Amino acid sequence: MWGYLGGLRRGGGQDPRRAKQLIGTSAGSIVAARLAGGEDPGRGEERVRWDGEAEPERRTSALRAAIEGATRISMGALSPLAAPALMAATPGGALARAAVLARVPSGRIELRELRSRVEALGPTFDDGRLNIVAVDRGSGRRVVFGSDSAPDASVAEAVAASCAVPGLFAPVDIAGREYVDGGVWSPTNLDLASAGSGDCVLCLVPTAVMGTGPAVALRGLAAGWRLATSVEAAAARRRGAEVEIVAPDAGSARAMGTDLMNPGRRASVLAEGFRQGSAREG
Repeated sequence: MWGYLGGLRRGGGQDPRRAKQLIGTSAGSIVAARLAGGEDPGRGEERVRWDGEAEPERRTSALRAAIEGATRISMGALSPLAAPALMAATPGGALARAAVLARVPSGRIELRELRSRVEALGPTFDDGRLNIVAVDRGSGRRVVFGSDSAPDASVAEAVAASCAVPGLFAPVDIAGREYVDGGVWSPTNLDLASAGSGDCVLCLVPTAVMGTGPAVALRGLAAGWRLATSVEAAAARRRGAEVEIVAPDAGSARAMGTDLMNPGRRASVLAEGFRQGSAREG
């Protein structure tokens, strides 16, 4: 995502830091927070590292188990996939998520370093311009940090919560409630975009790469996510907004591979994302 935005910026595209709204879900919350903190994706990534705290071997094996858990969460809480908008919005959908989340063991890896890195950037919610999405583990409901209805939290706390993949990373406690990855609700939460006629929405979906892997369960999960995203995008388009959904192209997908937590791939993924963003027309 950061590479793509950097390529877009270097190629003469608009500065994403000036967007009137930034919505971040899971890893996208890091990108949104960095933009809100004033970091320019066009300046390169060489001086910035976002490794996280876990050793690569531990993180990789833990991710496999977490992905299996995430698959159960998404397929159990979002089924049937034919009506993703209804599933996401209804109390029944939230209850289903809460029930499945209760069966997934809490992850053990704390995201303390991620919090400290985000805090160092000094981002603010900027009166609601920055929205960070997480899910209340107990209720299964979506919480949009930065909105008036969300509990008080720092951007760093919200980002850690949004990145807390169930079964891999420990839930993040905010105001006495546990929060987990916002992707449990929606891969993009595109429906939060307050966009209408004349607005342009850029939606980056790196997890679409999971639909190209050999695992049938992950391909099914990715298909459900695509459907949910398309429904959310259609709603924005009906309001007159122009919506562009960007998934990794063939080169970016090859660079990413199937292990999305492998830090050894960072340089090649960044370069391919930059190339893809630079090649975008218009």
